[in-house]
Amino acid sequence: MVQFSSLAEFIAMGNHGLYVWSAYGISVVLIGLNVVLPILKKRQLISQLRQSYRREK
Repeated sequence: MVQFSSLAEFIAMGNHGLYVWSAYGISVVLIGLNVVLPILKKRQLISQLRQSYRREK
């Protein structure tokens, strides 16, 4: 098991911190987009369908 003696050492990840934390960050952003974008698209589609229905009425 890997143990770090300080928070700074944990963040540095043995001089691989930039790679490790950027990989985590990119992953979180992509997962967030995969959640948020379909929700926004659904709202947009529902709005367009409502407008189309109102025009046909």
